[in-house]
Amino acid sequence: MKRRSFLQIAAVSPLLAQAPKQPARTEWIAWVGTYTRGKSKGIYAYRWNPAEHKSTELGLAGESSNPSFLAVHPNQQFLYAVNEDNKGMVSAFGIDPQSGQLKPLAQVSSRGSGPCHVAVDHTGHWAYAANYNSGSIAGFPVHSDGALGESSVFVQHSGSSVNKSRQGEPHAHATVLSPDNRHLLVADLGMDEVLAYPVDPSAGGLNVRDPAVAKLTPGSGPRHLAFRPDAKFVYVLSELTATVTSFRYSPARALFEDPQTISALPDGYNGPKSGAEIAIHGNHLYTSNRGHNSIAAFRIDPASGHLTLTGHTPTQGKTPRNFAIDPSGGYLLAANQDSDNIVIFKIDPHTGGLTPTGEVWNVGAPVCIVFSAVK
Repeated sequence: MKRRSFLQIAAVSPLLAQAPKQPARTEWIAWVGTYTRGKSKGIYAYRWNPAEHKSTELGLAGESSNPSFLAVHPNQQFLYAVNEDNKGMVSAFGIDPQSGQLKPLAQVSSRGSGPCHVAVDHTGHWAYAANYNSGSIAGFPVHSDGALGESSVFVQHSGSSVNKSRQGEPHAHATVLSPDNRHLLVADLGMDEVLAYPVDPSAGGLNVRDPAVAKLTPGSGPRHLAFRPDAKFVYVLSELTATVTSFRYSPARALFEDPQTISALPDGYNGPKSGAEIAIHGNHLYTSNRGHNSIAAFRIDPASGHLTLTGHTPTQGKTPRNFAIDPSGGYLLAANQDSDNIVIFKIDPHTGGLTPTGEVWNVGAPVCIVFSAVK
């Protein structure tokens, strides 16, 4: 696999200002991906009305093996899950928005072991999965009925970094589309790199021959990343150091500049470090700290894009994995994997601060939360 520097990337057409906005809705279904090694049997569902702060448990929506990470199709009719097993799979489901049930459509090989992340591009034509154990990524065509075709493109990463117990080999951990849908960014924990692959329908969904590469601090272990909605900045959460690195992003060349790295942990903290999830809401950024069992909040400087840590909120559970900001922007839902619960927090629209609402959903080993609209 040949790689080039960001400075060598050719210009592309102008950036779309933002990813497509969701239509105005009052009700949503929250889908919960889980590990099925204990109490859970698959994907669970809740009906969610943020305007009334009302939720209804819908129960098991679709039985599936370790559906750890989920993605919703842009048309809101289909749901995709990686099956995080040694023999990795990616599953496609049709959504019944009234009953909150999932209809199995197809299951295809992820072409690797331990797939941990899935994304659908903004056109809805391609899906991408990251295989953590085997350090690879694969792309899949999405058919008109929502089913996935067999993998049309595959990349095996190669490389390692300084943490020999965690970084002796590549570990692809996230597949994230840029807001203009022109690049797929892949965080590889084992290589301490973020790779940017051009989206290319003529090449099976992805041009894999000449990716751009951003190098993170050795030993950091990049895990997940998030774009600011205007796409001027991208933020990379590193798992091993629980730090966030901000980059100024130039989409025409996929150029990453002016890095700033900041800890997501309190000063003086000496416990386990394990960053898990990252998300942006307005001028506020949030990450989850598994060792510290908290959500860290940051303020984003509108001009420089740099971060200032503003505080930590206990997640009222153990090992917060993924969290999600609901489509209304009013609530943050934190999935505590090892205490089998999801805790809901109200977001202060001015300060970005989090206040527990007192509502808790009991779900076995929750790992991921995504939303689809109820028509």
